[in-house]
Amino acid sequence: MDQSKFSTKLKKIDISGIRKMFESAGPEAINLGLGQPDFDTPEHIKKAAISAINDGFTGYTEGQGILELREVLVNKFKRDNNLLFNPSDIIVTSGASEALQIALASLIDQNDEILVPNPGFVSYKALTDVLGGKSVPVPLSENLTLNPDELLTYITPETKAFIINSPSNPTGGVQTKKDIRDFAQIADDYNITLISDEVYEHFIYEGEHVSPGIYSDNVITINAVSKTFSMTGWRLGYVAANETYINQMLKVHQYVQACASSISQKAAVAAINGPIDDVIKMRKEFQRRRDFLLKSLKSMGIDCVEPKGAFYAFPYVGDDYLNIVSNLLSKGVIVVPGSAFGDKGKGYIRISYANSVENIKLAMEIMSDVIRH
Repeated sequence: MDQSKFSTKLKKIDISGIRKMFESAGPEAINLGLGQPDFDTPEHIKKAAISAINDGFTGYTEGQGILELREVLVNKFKRDNNLLFNPSDIIVTSGASEALQIALASLIDQNDEILVPNPGFVSYKALTDVLGGKSVPVPLSENLTLNPDELLTYITPETKAFIINSPSNPTGGVQTKKDIRDFAQIADDYNITLISDEVYEHFIYEGEHVSPGIYSDNVITINAVSKTFSMTGWRLGYVAANETYINQMLKVHQYVQACASSISQKAAVAAINGPIDDVIKMRKEFQRRRDFLLKSLKSMGIDCVEPKGAFYAFPYVGDDYLNIVSNLLSKGVIVVPGSAFGDKGKGYIRISYANSVENIKLAMEIMSDVIRH
């Protein structure tokens, strides 16, 4: 087919490296590639969705999301993040992915620069480029977090926004409170927007989660129920900011999505309003798996900065990393090459420990064999 009919911007973008790895392996493979909790959605959340269906709550909702959910989110932000919002300051989206898309779409004019962590989550660069902006990768520090001083050196008159992600995908890095305060100050000093991706906020093992929105009004906060409540397939996220930002994002949301799933919104009310016992259990289990994984990597002589959050490890395995990924795949173990997250990820692999200890142990035995040969 004639390729000239397609968008030039889109032709420059490849399919996500994460999805490539996930879809290239058979059903029996040990999947340490996809960022998805291996726990079922808690029962009280599923019951809320079933009730919504039985009650016929299956039509369109308000574009910004049902008021009940936005009021619950107002309380969540105050309780968990010390952020003060009104229901009108929130848009309920189809996952954090849509929240990121409408945030960037509301900001970007042709060739505007968006600073993104390198390595960083694959969507940051891809969405910026699709929307006509210019993604500018900012290298991480040796501890695999973003350094505010380093970020400053990349700001130009064309810089429109920058993205931070703490805890981070793919590195598991957690920014310090001082870092967060400094990032907020940068946003204010240069009158640019800070987009804060906080979807892993409840999975921190060392350090604390701090939302930059407590320090600045130039912040767009993105979150979702996907990771916290093991609801990835429910596609329910949300974005919060001052009403000036929200009014612009809503224009994009109403044409791209109209509204988030009515049933998922009712489930999210139950999730955010309900007990967090299951979340605490998940966090403890992820930490146990992390510790086991780090010990296994160390026994192989593989260097890995200790991930302080999320459920990823990002070990350095050397220049042969692509062959290691390929050989692991041939033996039924899926990991993601670090280069999928930016050129500074070369030499690394991302390992998700959102899988059982038994599977992680087997995968590490296979990896040890691959490394030796």
